[in-house]
Formats: sequence, C-alpha cells, structure tokens
Amino acid sequence: MIGAVPALRFARLTDVPLEDLVAHMSDPRLRAHMPLLTGNWGEAEARAFVAAKEAAWARDGLGHWAFLAGKRYVGWGGFQKEDAEWDFGLVLRPRDFGLGQRITHAALDFARADPRIPFVTFLLPPSRRNLGALHRIGAQSVGRQDHSGATFLKFRLDTPLINQRSQGEFP
Repeated sequence: MIGAVPALRFARLTDVPLEDLVAHMSDPRLRAHMPLLTGNWGEAEARAFVAAKEAAWARDGLGHWAFLAGKRYVGWGGFQKEDAEWDFGLVLRPRDFGLGQRITHAALDFARADPRIPFVTFLLPPSRRNLGALHRIGAQSVGRQDHSGATFLKFRLDTPLINQRSQGEFP
C-alpha cells in the first residue's frame, strides 16, 4: 500500500538503539524548544537518560515509552510523576511531528483507563507558540511553572472517564 501509515507501538526506551536517541536529541530543531536539554548529547547521556526513565518505571509503575511506527523509532514520551501529578510529555523526531495527535490520543486513552491518573498536566516551553492542539483536546492553561531552573507554560486536562468508570457507570 502506498502512503499507508504503519501501526504505532509503545515500547520501552531500552528497545531503541542508543544511536537513534543520540541523533534525535541532538537535532537543533528539537533542542530549540527543550530548555532543559543543554550541552552535547552522546552515548553516555543517552544511556543515563534511559536509566533514569527505567528508574521511573520501577518507582512509579509508569513512565516514558519509545514510540515506534512499524519498526521505526519516531520519538519518546509518556507520563512522568511530578509530585502528585502525572505530566505528559511528547518528544517526536521532526520528520514525525505529524504523528503527534495519534500518539497523544492513544496515551490519553491509556490515562483515562488508569485509576492513578485523574488528570494530566502538560509543561511546554514559552517558545511554543502553537497551542491549538492542547486547546482542541480540552486542556486548560493553569499558568506558568518553574521546573529545574526553566519556566514552562502549564496546562491541565481532566480525565473524567476514569471517575465514571471507577463509580461503575462504564463496563
């Protein structure tokens, strides 16, 4: 099939070759919107990054995934616990930005089915001017938040289906 979109799969970051992560996180188009991404990114940084994300899985039972289209790595993201909140992040390779909506919807479906996640937050750098996708899914601005020395725009999206499911209104 010409033009068919490969199936999306959520995998662990340990399934991605380190050189793919290094190339992704070294892309200047990406780095322009990631204020916490400083310095050079090589194999040691990629290895430490994967170890930190795996530690979150071990600690919280949930964390960041690698996103694959077919067998091709397209980015990473998922849920990271920030104090009592679950923050959703999505970092795609520039050539795969068009997959963001599909990945986000699948991840939010996951959140709505998980009783630990009554709402999701999103932290975006102020350099991100196009916020239409967040508004379309119903996320509301809740101001700014400082995180690790950088300021971010903060949004919140309630996941009401989980509350209804936990009360027995859905099968």
